[in-house]
Amino acid sequence: MRKIIVLIFVITCISESWAQIAEFDKLEMYYAQQHYKTVYRKANRLLDQPEYDYSLLPKFYKALSLFQLAQNEHWLIRKPAALDEATLLFTEVRKEDEGGRVMNAHVYEVAALKSELNSWAEDLKRTGEKEKFDQIRLIMAKLFDDIPTFEAGGEVKPNDIEPSNGISSKEREEIVAYAKKYLGVPYVWAGNDPSGFDCSGFTSYVLKKAGKELPRRAVDQYDASVKLKEKNVDKGDLIFFDNGSGISHVGLVISDKGSPVVMIHASSSKGIVITDIDKSEYWQKRLYGFGSFLD
Repeated sequence: MRKIIVLIFVITCISESWAQIAEFDKLEMYYAQQHYKTVYRKANRLLDQPEYDYSLLPKFYKALSLFQLAQNEHWLIRKPAALDEATLLFTEVRKEDEGGRVMNAHVYEVAALKSELNSWAEDLKRTGEKEKFDQIRLIMAKLFDDIPTFEAGGEVKPNDIEPSNGISSKEREEIVAYAKKYLGVPYVWAGNDPSGFDCSGFTSYVLKKAGKELPRRAVDQYDASVKLKEKNVDKGDLIFFDNGSGISHVGLVISDKGSPVVMIHASSSKGIVITDIDKSEYWQKRLYGFGSFLD
């Protein structure tokens, strides 16, 4: 009888520890609704109440809300240590035994945050805010390097998969021929039409002809693409480069599958040109990966 009572007690404790807690559900709900200030305030209050010390969720959501709020310039002026605090909290969550379960249960929120921080870093780079840019890139490398990327619909994006051959060789040839029409067009920062292109403006413009809508920035094009191994790259696929501070350049592959990779791209110094990657030490050193929108 005593054993039965003990067993019931243990089962009850386990059930209660996994049961939904209204306060935690509210954190998740408000975060999903992008009420980050509310999440920050509620998480702070929960952290001040010892009865919730058994869970990492208040600390987890406080970290996420701080990362989001820090992207607001006015908030960051009032809370200059917000990024440092968010980094510390997030690190503490990941180090705990329960941290893995928390991360797995909220992987979509973390993956989305990773993408937003990448976008913020790109914006900081463009506006010349080097110190803050370096801080964000360090945080990304330290905390988010192993976080997976997810499609907008919530499905895991496959990495290094075989192409599905959703587009014919003839159509790929047509894309390349269309891209070559713009050889010599000058480079224009943020340009996205034949009067002048930047790198991602050019790839977006060319692939739109094939009925593909691409995100505007190179880093977002990489995130949204289906990742490919070099051996599977074909005409019309994309090639991405990292200058040491994140993805900063994209080109359109014009070489056949299995051949040395050649791209057409918007060079900041020469405009739309063709470059053989194997013959360019500059681009070889910066090669990051390949992606496709033609599956």
